[in-house]
Amino acid sequence: MIPMSLQDIASVVGGRLHNVPDPGALVIAPPTLDPRESSHGLFVPLVLERPDGSRADSHPFAALAVRSGAVAVLTEHPAEEPAVVVPDVQAALGVLAAHLVGRLSKTMVIGVTGSAGKTSTKDLTAHLLGFAGPTVATQRNFNDRIGLPLTITMADASTRYLVLEVAHQGPGDIRYLAGIARPTVGAVLNVGTAHIGGFGSKQAIAQAKGELVESLPADGLAVLNADDPLVRGMADRTKAPVVLVGRAPDAEVRAEDVRLDRSGHAHFALCTPEGRAPVTLRLFGEHFVTNALTAAAIARHAGLSVDRIAAALGEVKAVTPGRMEVFERQDGVTIIDDAFNAAPEAVRASLTALAAMANGRDTIAVLGGMHKLGDASKEAHAEIGRMVAELGISALIVVGGPEAPWLEEGARWLDESARSHGADSVLVPSRQQARKMLHMLVEPGDLVLLKGARDAGLQQLARELRNDATASAQPSVG
Repeated sequence: MIPMSLQDIASVVGGRLHNVPDPGALVIAPPTLDPRESSHGLFVPLVLERPDGSRADSHPFAALAVRSGAVAVLTEHPAEEPAVVVPDVQAALGVLAAHLVGRLSKTMVIGVTGSAGKTSTKDLTAHLLGFAGPTVATQRNFNDRIGLPLTITMADASTRYLVLEVAHQGPGDIRYLAGIARPTVGAVLNVGTAHIGGFGSKQAIAQAKGELVESLPADGLAVLNADDPLVRGMADRTKAPVVLVGRAPDAEVRAEDVRLDRSGHAHFALCTPEGRAPVTLRLFGEHFVTNALTAAAIARHAGLSVDRIAAALGEVKAVTPGRMEVFERQDGVTIIDDAFNAAPEAVRASLTALAAMANGRDTIAVLGGMHKLGDASKEAHAEIGRMVAELGISALIVVGGPEAPWLEEGARWLDESARSHGADSVLVPSRQQARKMLHMLVEPGDLVLLKGARDAGLQQLARELRNDATASAQPSVG
């Protein structure tokens, strides 16, 4: 973080100091939600809703934060601790972040959005830009009205590239976040059905995602997926020059000769106006190709050569945990942890990757429900279930939730033109029951994919499965 005194912070965010012995005390570390990591920074206590509907209040940890070295607490509810008191913490974080962006005079700010693949694309982009200069990027999925401002505060005067994942829950969210970050480069990956329940249609989602490219300056750059018609159509909504990426013949940054090897890694030729170079991704699944092309276009804009970009893409074997994270256990079972969250497009990509990795081995998909799909929920879940059957997945375990029966019913779908029978499937009420079922089903050599919304508990199940038999010392991560 660019150092600021408590008095200056209070002035910028329109707050007041409370129980602060030294208004000139410097804050030199970014604000944090974790009281244990607040040394030399601000602790930001919040009341958050857990996936199970309960609420977590971190205000009682303010004293721990100060004992851990926090300079003060940023809060709406002053207590005994030194504090910057504001009417609205979320708004104050946005104002502080916008102020700090204005002081990053030598930093290129990049925004990445899309219905699926934001986090992986952000990770790939940050890796490439690291070869061009000091880079700061969104951690985990800190991509909302709280997380994005916190990410911005991690940058300082030495930062040359700031890569921000940008998400939304409704119309106007991306416009608000772009107003804080003021990106000069914006990338839109795709328009899917994630959160369609709050928007009503894919066209409405496209309208919201296009807010990112609308925010770009005339000397910036919009990177758009040429293979998604709704994204391609955003070219008319920006003042910035546009670079199309994808497999379409007119894509300026293009993938040709795409294929998957027997391990599920994508190989392709990276084609640009400056030349072409072969790429072998160490990530699992063909869906990473578009993400890699988007990262390549941004790195090209930053001045990296096509050969350097291609080589660097092939070096990436780890992205944010819970995204196609593959562990080879010593007993021969492969665990594919893609359980961080779920949207229809992401689930389809994961299932396609699972089928490609089979190579004659039995495959088991453990799926949870997908949320916020509104009236489209029943058909979206049934479609995923049918896809499990069409791909020849050996078995499906569906874990709890109101949407679970639709998934399981879809997997039993019969269609003479596709398959003579549906996938073997079972519906269980909990993570614990899913684990018991896996113990009965899984044999050495099998592949197990875990994918679902966070409240299904599949992240915890993935950790448990990795520990059931010792994983190999060097996990393969995608």
